[in-house]
Amino acid sequence: MQRTIGIILIVLGIAAFVFQGFSYTTEEKVLDVGPLEVTREKRNTIPLPPVLGALALLGGIGLVALGGRKS
Repeated sequence: MQRTIGIILIVLGIAAFVFQGFSYTTEEKVLDVGPLEVTREKRNTIPLPPVLGALALLGGIGLVALGGRKS
């Protein structure tokens, strides 16, 4: 179980370094007059700090290393 969580953390840490955040799009109503409705798409970005990726990567490596040692 530790090894699986470690591998997931490693993958997430590498993804955080590569993508450095993620974006999503929302629709915003600009004008609404009777049957006429005007909307616009707004792109929002959530940045991921490199420290977060490094912590996930190091934590995943640690879990994989500890999961490999069975007494």
